[in-house]
Amino acid sequence: MKIKVNGKEKNIKLEDEKALLSRTIEFLGYKPNTIVVELNDLIINSKKWDNEILKDGDKLEIVSIVGGG
Repeated sequence: MKIKVNGKEKNIKLEDEKALLSRTIEFLGYKPNTIVVELNDLIINSKKWDNEILKDGDKLEIVSIVGGG
């Protein structure tokens, strides 16, 4: 399946048929507690990541939260 992540096309192959947003984020190497995710121009609450199933052609924008002093 091809999706766009931060403007770059990625091929995603997960072991089961359902490409859950939560599994895709893990597959891409992101730490879930340090990011905000937008799926097709809608911000998705992290509590709903296990319910969102990605489809071919979906667009993800992933922003890392950085703290500092």
